[in-house]
Parts: sequence; structure tokens; C-alpha cells
Amino acid sequence: MISRFTRRTLLASAACAAAAACAPALAADPAPWPTRPVKLIVGFPGGSSPDLVARTLAEPLAKLLGQPVVVENKVGAGGNIGAEAVAHATDDHTLGLMINGNMTIAKLINPKATYDPLKDLQPVSLIATAPLALAASAQSPGATAAEFFAAARASGDKWSYGSPGIGTVAHIGMELLKTRAQIAPVHIPYPGNPQVINGIIGEQIQLALLPPAMAAAQARAGKLRVIGVTSASRSSLVPEYPSLAEAGIANYQMEIWNAVAAPRSMPQPLVQRLGAMFSEIARSPDIRAKLFAQGWQVAGTTSEGLANRIRTDAQVMGDIIRSQKITAQ
Repeated sequence: MISRFTRRTLLASAACAAAAACAPALAADPAPWPTRPVKLIVGFPGGSSPDLVARTLAEPLAKLLGQPVVVENKVGAGGNIGAEAVAHATDDHTLGLMINGNMTIAKLINPKATYDPLKDLQPVSLIATAPLALAASAQSPGATAAEFFAAARASGDKWSYGSPGIGTVAHIGMELLKTRAQIAPVHIPYPGNPQVINGIIGEQIQLALLPPAMAAAQARAGKLRVIGVTSASRSSLVPEYPSLAEAGIANYQMEIWNAVAAPRSMPQPLVQRLGAMFSEIARSPDIRAKLFAQGWQVAGTTSEGLANRIRTDAQVMGDIIRSQKITAQ
């Protein structure tokens, strides 16, 4: 159960301000917050993974805040339209549920982007993470992962891989894998992962990085083969599959993740308290179970934890973007 968070945990009440052990008061705005419904923007359509995560969080957050939390879908540009709306909000009642790219590399991929995630967004909480699964055709060569990579190296640029779009983690992650595994498949972007899967099954492409639950379901049905996962070790989400490190791919790790962000205009003390609230919500047993069923491992960090993750990922993915000269088209 989530412990009782009342609005006084968000407010600078006189009693709390007088106690040395209390969290810092909201000196800039001692008025009650929130004073109206809170908007949680998602840059992806209803039923997508980020949308499901946002709706899982919305109800418990509303109970803690004492105000409705309204999930609003602003779809397009790989989630960046929604992220832009959050970055430009000034009402102190707008948050966003975002994926890696929206909070790290959006400006690197597209210099014309109207927001800079590292400057215009504030990290609130890293909600959950998942590795990707390297998937291939069920008829792909090699009895082992090592033999599969040997075949990939021998095929050079005659092989191709799919992703749900330029600048997605699946795209950047595969470009990083190419350097680590010394393979050279050509990138073919698709509208989304369902089309990527169809491309592998139809053997128009040879491999792709997919969300683990999606890849595992197809593999169990005999339609795909999972070579390994991109986490440092086996993942509790799909424990039957080895990590790529076990296949001899050293110094390679890549995860997808989702997180809550606030606009830069939101007061920092409020962002800190919201981070604590989201952390507690995500780590509660019932929400943890729901997110796991959706294919996520709960992180539930504070704002500082998310800030650290953003810095690390922006460096790793930024290096690949620059070295491979990846740009939005």
C-alpha cells in the first residue's frame, strides 16, 4: 500500500517550516498546490506503452494530490510533440510521461527541435526500465548467439535491420551494437514495432532490437528468434534469454525507459516533492506488479536519480549519434 501523502507534504505549512527535520518549504509560493486538475501529457497514442504507464500512475497520484490527474495524448515526432508541450508549459500543473529520447537526444537528432530536453525540462522521476531484445528470423543462421554474430559479420551490409524510426533507442542501440559486435547491417526505419516484426518474419530484414515482452511473445509462437537481451545480465522480464554479454559482446548495454518530467518553469522544491511521490507510487507493490505485467522493471527514483540517468544516457547516445552522423530526415 502507498503511505498516506496529503497535500501538506507538498505545502509549506507553518508547522513544517518550524521543524528542522521537515523538507524545505516552498518559499516562492506558500499557496496550496495543486489548485486544479494536473495534466499528465503523453506523446504517444492511447494503448501505447507510455500511455499505459501514465494511466497506471494517474489514479494513485490523483489520490495523493487530492485533485484529478488527466492523461492527455499529444501524438507525433516520436513523442517530441508532447515533450515540447511540457517544456513550454507555465501553469505549474503540467507534467509529462516521456521515453529516453524525449529527455536526452531530441536536440542532437534534430537541431531544429523547438525544445532542448537538457535545458527546458526538469527530471521528476525515472519510473521504469527494460532492456531491448535482439530478435532475428526464426530461420536465422547459427545454432548459438556466437555463431549468429559470426554469420552477421560475414554478411556485412547485405543484412539489414529495422527500427520504429530514426533516433529511437532501437535505432541508436543497434548502431552502438554494430560498433561493439563489428557487424554492418543497413538501417531500414518502419512506422512502428509491429511493422518491424512483420519485416523480420517476412525476411525483408534480418534483425532488430525490440521490447523484450513483444519479442518473447513472438519467439514463443515460433515466429522469431531472440538472440539475447541488451542488459548487463539476464533480465527478470525474460529470464529465459541470455544477455548479449554472454554471447561475447563486451561493453554493451542499452535500455529503454520512461520517466516523468516537468517544465523548467516549475518551482524546484515542488519538483523534488513530486519526485518523492512518484518514487513511492512506482515502488508500491500493486503498481510494481502492474508495471511488470506491462513489461517494465520498476526504478522509481527521485529527481536526482533521473538526472543522473539522463546525463549518462545523453553521453552514450550522443557519442553514437555524432560518430555515426545520425540526423532526423
